[in-house]
Amino acid sequence: MLSKVFDHLEEALITFLMGAATLIIFVAVVHRYLSGFDIPVVQDFILSINMAWAQELCIIMFVWMAKFGAAYGVRTGIHVGVDVLINKLSTPWRNKFIVFGLLAGALFTAVVGTLGATFVWDNGAHYAFYSWFGGNMDGLYEGPTTPDLEWRTWTVYSAIPLGSYLMCTRFLQVAVQFIKTGELPHHDHGHVDGLDDEDTAEVK
Repeated sequence: MLSKVFDHLEEALITFLMGAATLIIFVAVVHRYLSGFDIPVVQDFILSINMAWAQELCIIMFVWMAKFGAAYGVRTGIHVGVDVLINKLSTPWRNKFIVFGLLAGALFTAVVGTLGATFVWDNGAHYAFYSWFGGNMDGLYEGPTTPDLEWRTWTVYSAIPLGSYLMCTRFLQVAVQFIKTGELPHHDHGHVDGLDDEDTAEVK
């Protein structure tokens, strides 16, 4: 039950980031287009609206979407893999190579997550945490901010450890599932969520 809730939260976060980034880009493009019209009062009003932050925010959102989307891809089997040679092996050897590949993916993402967490901690996260909990901040590095939004960069870079650790967890989940059932998650690219078989038949 908890796993299902967590899965839905993961999907909701990715959907929100994708939708919000698309909307922000659309508004920014419309704003830039309309600001070129020489309409005395309207143009002054449009130019008074600052949209310089839009590009930076969208880049940040796409980075977070990519990191969490990669973890989602592991869980659902969306990632492209070259398995022609693996599938030609006998079943015992095929299973061993699949488990090895999943564990290698888990190890790699765990290393990336740990390196990312160390970087984030040294980039200002330790200052923020000590500040929140009333610790001694003498000699600690507060960390830089982003150019337009002036957010602490450690909050932006947190996508690396969080997304990587989540991806590592997904690799381990898939590995355990494969060991128990012998099945891997498979994504049907012809399937559209929200349409059942009857609806598909009617469309045909």
